[in-house]
Amino acid sequence: MIADTPLIVTFTVYLLATVAIGFIAWRSTRTFDDYILGGRSLGSYVTAMSAGASDMSGWLLMGLPGTLYATGASKAWIAFGLIIGAWANWRFVAGPLRMYTERTHNALTLPDYFTHRFADRSRVLRVLSALVILVFFAVYCASGIVAGARLFESVFGVPYAQAIWYGAAATILYTLIGGFLAVSWTDTVQATLMIFALLITPIMVIVGNGGLAPSLAVIEQVDPSRLQWVGAGGVVAIISAMAWGLGYVGQPHILARFMAADSVATIPSARRIGMTWMVLCLLGAISVGFFGIAWFGAHPEVAGTVNANSERVFIVLAEQLFNPWVAGVLLSAILAAVMSTLSCQLLVCSSALTEDFYRGFIRKNAGHRELVWIGRAMVLLVALVAIGIASNPDNRVLGLVSYAWAGFGSAFGPVVVLSLMWKRMTRNGALAGMVIGALTVIVWKLVAVDRMGSWLYEMVPGVIAATVAIVVVSLLDRQPPDEVQATHEQVRLSLRENGY
Repeated sequence: MIADTPLIVTFTVYLLATVAIGFIAWRSTRTFDDYILGGRSLGSYVTAMSAGASDMSGWLLMGLPGTLYATGASKAWIAFGLIIGAWANWRFVAGPLRMYTERTHNALTLPDYFTHRFADRSRVLRVLSALVILVFFAVYCASGIVAGARLFESVFGVPYAQAIWYGAAATILYTLIGGFLAVSWTDTVQATLMIFALLITPIMVIVGNGGLAPSLAVIEQVDPSRLQWVGAGGVVAIISAMAWGLGYVGQPHILARFMAADSVATIPSARRIGMTWMVLCLLGAISVGFFGIAWFGAHPEVAGTVNANSERVFIVLAEQLFNPWVAGVLLSAILAAVMSTLSCQLLVCSSALTEDFYRGFIRKNAGHRELVWIGRAMVLLVALVAIGIASNPDNRVLGLVSYAWAGFGSAFGPVVVLSLMWKRMTRNGALAGMVIGALTVIVWKLVAVDRMGSWLYEMVPGVIAATVAIVVVSLLDRQPPDEVQATHEQVRLSLRENGY
């Protein structure tokens, strides 16, 4: 489809609005702390919406509906696992991490937190964790650029090689200019747009099919296996799908939102807002993909594009079911999902390069103005690397997200949780957990999944191996320094006083 005037107008208005927010945030960004963590000033609503939008990237409106369309109900287990994992992250990690990072020299990044949490004077933890962020976020950022490219390719009819630049340009601009505040404020707008699209579209699809019962009947005619909750791979595939929830505790772009909340007291209300938003969005995304099977089964004349690439199911449904003005708003929601996650990922990478490498090793006494401009340069550098990875037109959004999600979940998840809960954990235990977790994901993906066809998601062995490594190495290691244990006790006492 080549975009008509309404689509062009709605996209243009949306893109100009996000860039304008970036310039407004620029005026409130005076220090490097403001640029990468917003001065720890986010209220409950912005914290919730920003965490949700930064989590639910283009895969929410493209990857997840696409895999439901291609495979059927058995892939809905992904959503169940995500809901459980997100709630546990809000309940058991958000508050403790917010308080602990403030008590550990006002840590601004995860590598900074790990360094001060374990009193790592060698700075090996800082370097290793920053490298993990850069490697897996390069892949994660690429997934967002692919999603944006698919959108521009489908809507505007431009070649993929050009579409990747169009999809990334606005995001790079407002992130580079406005930093964390721009990203958080635009996330709030984008999260609102995303939930609107994911509530109205599945309703129209079901109505267009004649209701729930007729929809299920058509799906059974198209492919009865898509109605099965247990598909190919059996129980192992279900475990793998639900294991997506394990990844939440290790995602730097989500954890940064917890760190930026204005206080621990903000977290409970943010959790309620964020979880409500998330459940509704996931339900909508699943419904679009699943009931899209019935709609395209009844309209085979327009199903060719979706059958060729299932991740376009939401795009084509929006174009077919709504007038061009409404379709433009709905398709802007895909762009919102892409931009919200890509922007915060670029910012986390920029933070790692600027705070953990540039200031950590090159210019220890660099001023705030210098660091802000270095941070902006790093946003551009990481974006160019991600565009290079995304240049392969055969890339799939969900595949890239799946790999990066497992990498972070395994390398950082066990380290974050145990560092917050276990006083006996040591620096060497944290190092072992990061290395073993990351390597297990890489090896399992290359050998067990790609070559041997294993159904077990690399997240599962990665998290198990990292957890075992942390516990074993910490117990074999000497006790942590007294000051480290004292800080841990103080944080736990404060958390108990705050209801944690």
